[in-house]
Amino acid sequence: MTTAELIGTDPGWLITVKALLVFVVCVVLTLMSVWGERRLVGRMQQRPGPNRVGPFGLVQALADGVKLALKEDLIPAAADKIVFVVAPIISATTCFMSFAVIPITGPVTLFGHKTAMQLTDLPVGVLYVLAIASVGVYGIILAGWSSGSTYPLLGGLRSSAQVISYEIAMGLSLVSVFIYAGSMSTSDIVAAQTSWWYGVVLFPSFAIYAISMVGETNRAPFDLAEAEGELVGGFHTEYSSLKFALFFLAEYVNIIAVSALATTLFLGGYHAPPFLGFTENWLGGWFTALWFFSKVLVFFFVFVWLRGTLPRLRYDQFMQFGWKVLIPVSILWILVVATLRVLSLQGAPRLVVVAFASAVVFLIMAVNIGFENAKKKKLEAIVDNADAPSFSLPQLPVALTSINVSNNKEGVDRG
Repeated sequence: MTTAELIGTDPGWLITVKALLVFVVCVVLTLMSVWGERRLVGRMQQRPGPNRVGPFGLVQALADGVKLALKEDLIPAAADKIVFVVAPIISATTCFMSFAVIPITGPVTLFGHKTAMQLTDLPVGVLYVLAIASVGVYGIILAGWSSGSTYPLLGGLRSSAQVISYEIAMGLSLVSVFIYAGSMSTSDIVAAQTSWWYGVVLFPSFAIYAISMVGETNRAPFDLAEAEGELVGGFHTEYSSLKFALFFLAEYVNIIAVSALATTLFLGGYHAPPFLGFTENWLGGWFTALWFFSKVLVFFFVFVWLRGTLPRLRYDQFMQFGWKVLIPVSILWILVVATLRVLSLQGAPRLVVVAFASAVVFLIMAVNIGFENAKKKKLEAIVDNADAPSFSLPQLPVALTSINVSNNKEGVDRG
């Protein structure tokens, strides 16, 4: 029985229970993610991080959330009040909706019913996730526009441009997964990775997706629209109290959502790593949830690692990298994967497949070498054609001489 047939027989009350479980898990993971990020970044910067509220500071994130909810709720006089309130709700709800098609476990038994921890299985489940993420951009745009201030508007435009740009590269990176899996259903894609994970077979797509998901979530080193160190907060500058907490919640739930999607599409989903498949039957199949969330936490650690180590890029460099590097490379990789897939399906000899792959590798190397040589010649031409300044420059000494008096025995006065 397929996953779609299995969850298609779920009664309404069981679907409600699973939705509540997913919501509670996402909220708890958000609280633990805030605590874990502060502790990890603290360790990277040789400081303890939160360690006072609760054991090891575990209750610090909950205390911060309660504090935000109890703060005074301010709405600017020039703001569009209805849109100002609706914007954070849009951002928060769309993040939770992405989990509707994410398979968290295999077949399990819940309250006496055999089911799977997945709310629904759509034939175009991945497109559903991308569509929901695109709707979430409206929350950013509306938040910046409805504030009635110039800087939130500019921050909202920059954030939306950044998210849309990197969503294009993210969507293109998933095309090769669709080609190999032969389906857009998340459960079918997970089932197709029983022998090899697509993170290995389609590593360029995996790398492009990993970069794009960092830019799509506005996280460091790509948090250029917010940049709390230099700017006030971007599109949510005028927000406070519970509405700001919703944006804060949406950011971390979005991180978990893109990590869960990466786990589903490239790391085998809830399947155990190779040679550990026997653990999938432990605890009646619920042990697969442990494998799923372990992979999600690995992605979250990478998010924190990037924030603690890399500096921010310039905004023009960041956008140029998305439009001039990631998107063209994604399109070329799709052509390569489609050709290889056609050759394999038509039963082409292995020698032909290897020859085509080798030709692609050599072509990429030749283009890279040509690009580097052109770049070097351009720099040399700039240096050679540089005009001498009209003002005088001091002459720098070419060579420096020193006298070592400690070893100069001839000059020592022995008298």
